[in-house]
Amino acid sequence: MAQKSEKGVTGPAPVVDEPGRVRNVVLVGHSGAGKTTLVDALLAATGTISRSGAVTEGTTVCDHDPAAVRQQRSISLACAPLQHNDVKVNLLDTPGYADFVGELRAGLRAADAALFVVSAVDGMDGATAALWQECAAVGMPRAVAVTRLDHQRADLDETVALCQRVFGDNVLPLYLPMLDDEGVEVVGLMGLITRRVFDYSAGLPAAVRDPDPEHLPAIGDARNELIEGIIAESEDETLLDRYLGGEEIETQVLIDDLEKAVARGHFYPVVPVCAETGLGIDVLLELLTSAFPTPLEHDLPTVTGVDGSPQPPLSCDPDGPLVAEVVKTTIDRHVGRVSLVRVFSGTLRPDQVVHVSGHGMAERGHPDHDADERISHIYSPLGAALREVPHCVAGDICAITKSGTAETGDTISAKEHPLLIEPWEMPEPLLPVAIVAKSRADEDALAKNLARLVSGDPTMRLERNPETHQLVLWCMGEAHAEVVLDRLRGGGVDLETEPVRVALRETFAVASKGHGRHVKQSGGHGQYAVCDIEVEPLPRGEGFEFADRVVGGAVPHNYIPSVEKGVRTQMGRGIVAGYPVVDLKVTLVDGKAHSVDSSDAAFQTAGSLALRDAAEKGQVTLLEPVDEVLVRVPDANVGAVMSDMSGRRGRVLGTEPDPAGTEHTLVRAEVPATELIRYAVELRSMTAGGGTFRRSFARYEPMPSHLADQIRKEHTASGR
Repeated sequence: MAQKSEKGVTGPAPVVDEPGRVRNVVLVGHSGAGKTTLVDALLAATGTISRSGAVTEGTTVCDHDPAAVRQQRSISLACAPLQHNDVKVNLLDTPGYADFVGELRAGLRAADAALFVVSAVDGMDGATAALWQECAAVGMPRAVAVTRLDHQRADLDETVALCQRVFGDNVLPLYLPMLDDEGVEVVGLMGLITRRVFDYSAGLPAAVRDPDPEHLPAIGDARNELIEGIIAESEDETLLDRYLGGEEIETQVLIDDLEKAVARGHFYPVVPVCAETGLGIDVLLELLTSAFPTPLEHDLPTVTGVDGSPQPPLSCDPDGPLVAEVVKTTIDRHVGRVSLVRVFSGTLRPDQVVHVSGHGMAERGHPDHDADERISHIYSPLGAALREVPHCVAGDICAITKSGTAETGDTISAKEHPLLIEPWEMPEPLLPVAIVAKSRADEDALAKNLARLVSGDPTMRLERNPETHQLVLWCMGEAHAEVVLDRLRGGGVDLETEPVRVALRETFAVASKGHGRHVKQSGGHGQYAVCDIEVEPLPRGEGFEFADRVVGGAVPHNYIPSVEKGVRTQMGRGIVAGYPVVDLKVTLVDGKAHSVDSSDAAFQTAGSLALRDAAEKGQVTLLEPVDEVLVRVPDANVGAVMSDMSGRRGRVLGTEPDPAGTEHTLVRAEVPATELIRYAVELRSMTAGGGTFRRSFARYEPMPSHLADQIRKEHTASGR
């Protein structure tokens, strides 16, 4: 089978036979920190590609999506493997923009360690700090790469200090910068453990030499702090006494203890790098291959049978039962469906028949499914390139193509022993976008393209609202929505957006009476039905009651259900704005019938007319849904968020410190759903990306009269 190639790729894909030779590293950090550029530099340094690309030119390996090229930022997870020191490193490049957090979650699932990329120019955002705490909660090993050292505003010392303030203890640099003769440009690194200088004046590889005498005092002070940090995490309890006693600790002992502490997630080294000049690239490669853990050292996700039955814990064994997970799904116009797969146990081979299971995502448009499929080919992905490989062992990452059912989050297991991996946590999409196809042909194309998008993006939820009759895409934010709409239009769908409508309710504010008369006589069999009803509102949430107080057979017994059916039908259609009527008691008190012309249909119509008449004589109000909202916000933004809540007609119920112990506050409030349509975007703007929120339906409450009148007028004008 012909493979999809990538310009600049050199040589075959790296193949490993045992998990100890694999490192899975996810690169995380805010947008613009330089993650994608750093990946290209690492690939070029190892000869994986002939030269580094540029984000501004759209030539990087990982940003191959047309939308990413156009926006000049990553929008999806990309895998780029390289080989160094006989170790395969799967670099997982993730978007830094908050809208694409689903891609970040997938990268964290596939990885065994995280490299936090922080710009020496721009520092970091609140989302990066929060992610560090998430990784800490699960014990994921971490390191920090400080980038963009070639920029004139770069401040390495301040950036390292920032990382130490935000990330906490044991965040220590392994190298100090060495400036040129003018004291302006960083041209080398001074190793604190080895006390050697790495000079990049002539590019890669660095020229390694002894430090100049003027460098020794700076190295000495920083080296002592680093050694004390390493010794504090050492398993050798005698090391501290030896160090305090003035003994010179061997360099190799320090390196070994450092690597063990990093692999256990107890120590977090900082490495300065510059992708453009190559500075620090080689020492970063050494850190990735020597200090980051193998898949054998990382806890594996819990598995069950497809029926939910408990199963023994997994082990990262190439000879064990096959268990793998689809961490990303894309649709390539040349190859079709491409699934990025992390193998946790067993070995995935070509022509193997496997079981594909997907459960627990039905509410987001992913129905539960189970199917047996044959894996025809296995590939090593390098950005958009697919290079065929003979197998993929436990701990490694690969790609498969043309699966008929596999979606993001699905489990791939042995046909004879199907299993299900516990799903990872996905954020709830909170920005609704209503779309309309312009023609019937576009409707067919829209349905086809939406199915493809939903299969690959679990952070997007598709809703067909039967009350507002809108097709709504729930997205993570405006940038996410823009990418989704671009992909739909790129698939040949001519569509447009429209304002999102919130499903309201109607109810009677006061008791009323209604008269329904449906009499038609035009020769032959006519229609005759008359009914009188009394209407009274019920407490909120009580639904609908129908009672009968007819005396003397004014309405024949067999037509009383017809009146109720007509009332219910009119309640479903709405009265003043087209929304369902709720919390109502209707009592049939009188009426008239004709022995020949009365019928079930006639009394249904009379019941409907009676309810409309009662509405004209009484007072019908609109009810709007009110949501309970929990906002997690940085302490510095609490005042602004609470003030904004008031402007949204919200009621703040209280605040409390974040139980996670970070500098955040939880704000609880009740807010009308109509005021939350764009809250995902506006909260992010208010808090510089540091605020998040959850919402859940609480109840319906009367809408203010001036807003209700506006909706009534719009309904009348639309003719709906």
